Amino acid sequence: MNNNNKTVNAIVQIINPKLVELGLDLVDVKYTREGGRWFLRVFIDKPAGVGLEDCQLVSGSIDPLLDEHDPIPHAYTLEVSSPGLDRPLNKPADFIRFTGENVKLTTFAPVEGRRKFKGKIIAAENCSITLDVDGTSVVLPLNQVASARLSPEF
Repeated sequence: MNNNNKTVNAIVQIINPKLVELGLDLVDVKYTREGGRWFLRVFIDKPAGVGLEDCQLVSGSIDPLLDEHDPIPHAYTLEVSSPGLDRPLNKPADFIRFTGENVKLTTFAPVEGRRKFKGKIIAAENCSITLDVDGTSVVLPLNQVASARLSPEF
């Protein structure tokens, strides 16, 4: 595990209890360097969706926690936002919550001869999801999903 992963894991441990207390889900944490500056990006969600007020509340709530625990030894910019319409799906609960929605996903190893899938989640459990891919049901073990994002249709 590299230092960025250790830092992100420490940040998650620090901020997640506060997010749960506020009734919000932690979708993702990104800690990156861009143009010589460090950014800590925290993506949050809740069933009704996230608004600007939620982002401001979270920023004001977690900033003091991060200052107190000091997991990042240098200056950085904290950004809190919603994950967007094409939000990533990371946990079994995400797939269960978004049953009936369209997704794009990639697997670590080929399943039925391919690694990339686009379809509708028709069933989700703790260990697998079932997608409708062009009228065919495809069962994918969750431990084989490398990345998954909602793929809204307009």
